[in-house]
Amino acid sequence: MALPDNTSWMELALEQARLGAEAGEVPVGAVVIKDGEVVGRGHNRNLLDNDPTAHAEIVALRDAGARLGNHRLNGCTVFATIEPCAMCAGAMLHARLARLVYGASDPKAGAAGSVLQVLNHPRLNHQMEVVSGVLADKCSEILQRFFQQRRS
Repeated sequence: MALPDNTSWMELALEQARLGAEAGEVPVGAVVIKDGEVVGRGHNRNLLDNDPTAHAEIVALRDAGARLGNHRLNGCTVFATIEPCAMCAGAMLHARLARLVYGASDPKAGAAGSVLQVLNHPRLNHQMEVVSGVLADKCSEILQRFFQQRRS
């Protein structure tokens, strides 16, 4: 049996983003995959939890760490609907992820090259594979629709 491809995993991250939108949160979603299995899920929970650190990626990393019983997520891939911010990128480095796959670039706060280069900075001790642009249009659309609705 073939493992799902990047777009299939990103669809799961988009499902998480939709759950966040339904809860009134900015619709960003993330999933953590290890050995072809989902081991962590998350959507933005800043408002729900009154927690400025409750970004989708952090929530998914916490879920994966709890499920795997380890703060190191060696061999794991995060699929996120948007390019991570500096906080989330830093957490991914500390978790020792193998790979990040994200959808939409973030020209205002992206830390995988759009604004900052936190991931794979040459002076940092951990490097990971980064794949960008997977279902970027869908990932951008859900955010644009959310903010359009908020403005109207």
